[in-house]
Amino acid sequence: MPTHHDTISPFGGFGLGLRRTHYDDFLEHDIPVDFVEVISENYMIEGGRQLRILEQVRAKLPVIIHGVSMSIGSAEGLDADYLAELKQLEQRIEPLWVSDHLCWTRTSAHNSHDLLPMPLTEEGLSAVCANIDSAQEALGRAMLFENPSSYLTFPEDEMSEWEFLTEMTRRTGCYLLLDVNNIYVSARNHGFSAEEYLAGLPLDRVRQIHLAGHDPATAERDIIIDTHDREVSEGVWALYAKAIAMLREPVATMIERDDHIPPLPELLAELERARSIAEEALVPA
Repeated sequence: MPTHHDTISPFGGFGLGLRRTHYDDFLEHDIPVDFVEVISENYMIEGGRQLRILEQVRAKLPVIIHGVSMSIGSAEGLDADYLAELKQLEQRIEPLWVSDHLCWTRTSAHNSHDLLPMPLTEEGLSAVCANIDSAQEALGRAMLFENPSSYLTFPEDEMSEWEFLTEMTRRTGCYLLLDVNNIYVSARNHGFSAEEYLAGLPLDRVRQIHLAGHDPATAERDIIIDTHDREVSEGVWALYAKAIAMLREPVATMIERDDHIPPLPELLAELERARSIAEEALVPA
């Protein structure tokens, strides 16, 4: 395993995704969160109001920058311009962590702007690990990578997603951003056990958890869709409690809402529920 990147220590705080709707709240008040997370690409710019606001929030709270376009699964390698812009943001904000997704988003001629699934093969794993090594070398730090939600599998798959993630962390020294909602969605869509998924992961590499909502199955379709546009479901809360109990120590947890964003007090109430669940799950039996 590479050893030239910093070790990421555990951090048991509770945070929210910083969205434009709540800029004024965070600038004008002391919001009871331990950190905020932002979408990296929204701030990979030379200047302007949005970046100034992020710098002001950063003066008050730790910030995590979370990407959606690195395309870590690209067979063509990483985009050098993208990495340079991300490095510039990283140096400017000095984030707590830098993260992205286990997926691919682009070819040389097209960016899908969607988180496309990886074939779970040795060839795919080799490509992902080479790209992670390149990204971590460019940034000079270890990164976190998030498990995706998915709606299809490939006939060529040679391993489970949790086996893929386990080997990925072993080869690259990266860490995991565990999206509990995504595990729930994928398990429901593909018929595997969410608990088996959790048990198969290298839980000592998990540094952050995402909680979000999804669109349930309907009469027109029998899959559930990861939408991040509503409150966390009861099934995801239950899985979060199991995950925390299996981790056996606090990790950073955040509520992620990307659409139909409610007033801040509603999100803070969900975050308080996460705190309560985590505290109860960590009480010795």
